[in-house]
Order: sequence, then structure tokens, then C-alpha cells
Amino acid sequence: MGRRRAGRGAGGGRVRRPAGRSLEAFTEEVGAALRASLEAEAAGDESRPGAAGLPCPLAMWELGHCDPRRCTGRKLARLGLVRCLRLGHRFGGLVLSPVGAQYVSPADRQLVARSGVAVIDCSWARLDETPFGKMRGSHLRLLPYLVAANPVNYGRPCKLSCVEAFAATFCILGFSDLAVILLRKFKWGKGFLDLNRQLLDRYAACSGPEEVLQAEKEFLVSAKESPEEEMDPFDVDSGREFANPNRPQGGTRLSPDSGDSDEHEPAERGPGAEDGAGSGSSCPEDEEEEEEPGRGAEAGTPEKVWKGIRRQQRD
Repeated sequence: MGRRRAGRGAGGGRVRRPAGRSLEAFTEEVGAALRASLEAEAAGDESRPGAAGLPCPLAMWELGHCDPRRCTGRKLARLGLVRCLRLGHRFGGLVLSPVGAQYVSPADRQLVARSGVAVIDCSWARLDETPFGKMRGSHLRLLPYLVAANPVNYGRPCKLSCVEAFAATFCILGFSDLAVILLRKFKWGKGFLDLNRQLLDRYAACSGPEEVLQAEKEFLVSAKESPEEEMDPFDVDSGREFANPNRPQGGTRLSPDSGDSDEHEPAERGPGAEDGAGSGSSCPEDEEEEEEPGRGAEAGTPEKVWKGIRRQQRD
């Protein structure tokens, strides 16, 4: 009796973490991580696990809904960038979840710098059977409106893969270098930033989740109300090129480039392929259907061109 319990060391038990770093120190570590990642790529060591360490932990609950060979979250885990969690485990950082109550915002910068980000890798088609109650966290968040660039759900709003969810979170928080590190592991990754640059900049300029929600609403309203621009085929100063509606275009239409990879035509993916949900993974299809010769010629002249011709005839 009266003996003091021996402190838990590194060999067993939990070690209390030191006080959190300042955001300035974390930002410096982010820049160093990007430089290390680029150097590893130049040396050909980017596929080695742990080749580029991150200054904050990344984790995911993986439910096995998608092909592990194509899952973006699994690939990041194989590279040593993401830790897999079991059901029932709690994550102390920011958790991207469909059951979250507020949006990710720059107000979460300190939380992520201290405790990291976790996602839920499940299928969008199987949300009803996903046990969200077993993936516990104190800081559940939603991502605002963004467009997917992964090969399965290219161009579809909100259906992001794991790596896109991680990248979007880091961009909104102002740690875009971390997003670059993750997206560079995928040949289509840069397309996600290109598609969402305007929105990500808007969200990153906000101060809290309410402003992010307002920015999302304003964008959706402006996108809905903006009138569709009419094209006049007789406007020689417009800089556009139009086909002659009186001549067939089948013989002059360029054939599709068979050498393009899936990152150039991701919208042609089969609709049966399922993406990961709530921040799940997306998996590219093995094959693409080639466009049949002559199919493009059947499209004919766009309806807007005919409207312009009829308007010109009336005038």
C-alpha cells in the first residue's frame, strides 16, 4: 500500500502527448512534407510505405464495400499515409461522416493540426446498412458542395472518394500542400483541384461553418439562375467556330484518340461501379467502351445553332 504506480513508458500503455503545436509550426511541417514527397517522387521512392510522412494523422474506417485494388483509401494505407480503424474505435480528430451536423470550415484548423482527419470508406449505395454508430468521434463534419473527379463518379456532385475527401478538407482549412501530396498519388488527382478551384477558394475564405453554408447556397443559386448563353453562328467576332448546317460533317470529324487514358474520359465509366460513401473510395473501371466510328456525326448541328439561324432569317 502507498506505492505509487509506475508511469507508463513507450513500451506499454498510452503516453500523454505534448502540448499542441502552433499553427505556424504546423504550416512549416506541411511545407517540409511536400518537399519530402516531391524528392521521393524524383528519386523513384514514392511507392515505398512511409516515403512521405504527414504532420497530422489520417485514418479511415474501411467497410469492404469496394474492390481493395481500386480503393483510393486502401492505396493511401498501403503507402503508409492512412491508418485503418476497426469498428468501435474512436478517433479524436475531425471525422468526415454523412451523419455530421456542420460543415468543415477554417475554424477546424487547430483541431486537424493537433489530431488529424478520418473518413468512412463505404458505398454510396449502401448507406442504410452502414453502422455509423460504431465509428465514433467527437467532431463529426460534412463537406460542402464539391464535384467528384474520380473515374467512377466524374462530374457528379458530392460523391467524392476517400482521397478527394481528405484533399477537400485540407484545402478548405488552408493546408493545400497536404492535398497536393495525396492527390499526386493518382493520375487524375489534379483534375479534382481544377474542377473545384473556385469553390474551394470560396470555402477557404470563410471563418466558420455558417459562412461555408452561406457560400454554398450562394454558389448554387447563382449557378441555377445564370442564363444560358445563346450562340449566334453568324457573329464573326465571337471567336467561335461553327459547322455549316448545309453540309454533312461526317467525313471531316476527327476520330477519338485511342491513346487517351482514363483520366481524360472518366465520364465514360460504367454506372454500375460503386464509389465509396461519406468520403468513400472510387475505383476506375478496367476497360472503356470505345466510341463507334461515325457516332459523333449523327449528333448533327446543335439546337442552339438552328435557333440562331431561324432568328437571323426572321430578322
